[in-house]
Formats: sequence, structure tokens, C-alpha cells
Amino acid sequence: MPPSLSLDTLNRLRDFDTPTICNALEVACPERRGVGYTTRPLVCLRPTMPPIIGYARTATIRAQQPSEHSAAVQRQRRLDYYAYVDGGPKPSVIVMQDLDPAPGYGSFWGEVNSHVHRGLGAMGLVTDGSIRDIDQNAEGFQMLAGMIGPSHAHVRVEAFDLPVDIAGMAVAPGDLIHADQHGAVVVPADAVAEIPAIVETLVRKEAVIIEASCRAGFDFEVLAQAMRDSDDIH
Repeated sequence: MPPSLSLDTLNRLRDFDTPTICNALEVACPERRGVGYTTRPLVCLRPTMPPIIGYARTATIRAQQPSEHSAAVQRQRRLDYYAYVDGGPKPSVIVMQDLDPAPGYGSFWGEVNSHVHRGLGAMGLVTDGSIRDIDQNAEGFQMLAGMIGPSHAHVRVEAFDLPVDIAGMAVAPGDLIHADQHGAVVVPADAVAEIPAIVETLVRKEAVIIEASCRAGFDFEVLAQAMRDSDDIH
């Protein structure tokens, strides 16, 4: 698990939406341009909520068929999972992979677990499974999910603290996750310090083109010159 960053540093990254973080990572880590972020659509519980950022607590679930383990074993595994969520650096983001052939068959997530995880220091969730209790979920707890569904079926935690893959995004325990209504991205810890300055430069470069497009007389020639002017900003 990477070393914890200061809360001020993390909050600074919350000033930027997730696409902007992805843009900055294309500069800071060009080798990651095509990896490290969700590539399939997810349902966002709170599209207008500011971005969340935190350290990944990873887990897998199943729900379609009953467990082969006793109720006592399942309960202890869930308690062990909650202890894992409570440990380590905070804030956290829960990253939970649904292993069922049809992910989302049963939901682990609703009113109770959203409140429990918020209380244990999590800012939100990224899962390819389902969520429910839409109007009762904990205030300020963000959820990105594969679908919305009504039942928890036979849902249980299968394992935790292991690599997972959510909507094309590979995540290891402790990875720094940035997420909003657009999706989620893994932010390499060694790139964090560069991001604010990169964003400032990118914003200035984009502003030249946007401002030109809003002026009277905008045409291809004006656009071409604006693009040249933008390229000169470093």
C-alpha cells in the first residue's frame, strides 16, 4: 500500500473532475493513457456530488446462488471484511467486484451498508454489481454501480484485500481512486504532486481555443491560429 498523502493534498484533487484527472495523467504518465480507468458505463447515484478520492478497499461478492458455507462462517467473513475496511489509511473508496455470471443479481449495497461504510471512513463505492435503497442511502456517500436492483438475494463477501477489475479498471488494494459521475480512475501516487500544475496548463491551453470559438467571425482560419497559440503554452 502506498504511503498516505495529506488530507489537503487529497482535497486539492477533489477540485478537479475525473476527466480532468485523466487528462493530467496523460501528461504525467503517458504510458497509462489507455489503462487505469473505467471503460464501461456505470450508474452514478449522485451525479451532482463533488468527486470522491480515497484509498481502495477491495472485495469480491456473489449473490446468485446460496453459499456453501455456514451462516456462522459467512458472518465471520463479513466481520473480518468490516475490520479490513476500518483499517489502513483514510479516506477510503470501496471497490467491489461482483463474481456472479450476471453481476448485479443481488445487491450488497443499500441503506445499511452505505451508512456502515461511511461510518468506517469510506467516501463511496465503485462496483460492477447492483445498488438499491436509492432514496435511503447515506447522505454524502457516492455510489457508482453496474445497475440498480431490488433484492440482495444470497449476497455475501467472498474475499477481500485482493486485486479486482471493475468495468475495465484494474485495482489493487491501497490504490488511490478518484471518481465522479463520469467513472473512476486509479491515480498513481508518484503523479499526485504534478497534477495541479498540469491541470493549470491544460486549462490555459483549452481556454485559448474555447475563447476563440465564442468570438464573432470564428472560422477554420481562426481555429487553426488558436490551436497554434494553444500549442505554444507550456
